[in-house]
Amino acid sequence: MPWELDSDRPIFQQIIDKIQTDILSGKYAPGDKLPSVRELAMLAAVNPNTMQKALAELERAGLVYTQRTSGRFITEDTAMIELLKERRAKQLIDAFLEGMQQIGYSVQDAADALRQKA
Repeated sequence: MPWELDSDRPIFQQIIDKIQTDILSGKYAPGDKLPSVRELAMLAAVNPNTMQKALAELERAGLVYTQRTSGRFITEDTAMIELLKERRAKQLIDAFLEGMQQIGYSVQDAADALRQKA
């Protein structure tokens, strides 16, 4: 089943976000080998060049590294992964609170709503 990508944002950025989320969620553990560019492109139903561009960006960010003849792997720097996870959590919390404030909820009201949901 192809990944859910939309036309609102650049495809390569959505691929970066998807792979980053897979790393942060533990789907890909530190040191895991990523599927090949062609395999990932087939999974995402995108052009391999687009996938290559996204992977190159993840490599520049340090989340992925290449071993010359073995392929691409997830960084083993767990501190970096935890830092990114904390940043992503903060972004999600900020977006949630902003949305709740737009409909008239205070931060306390939003926190109460979360407690009721949990």
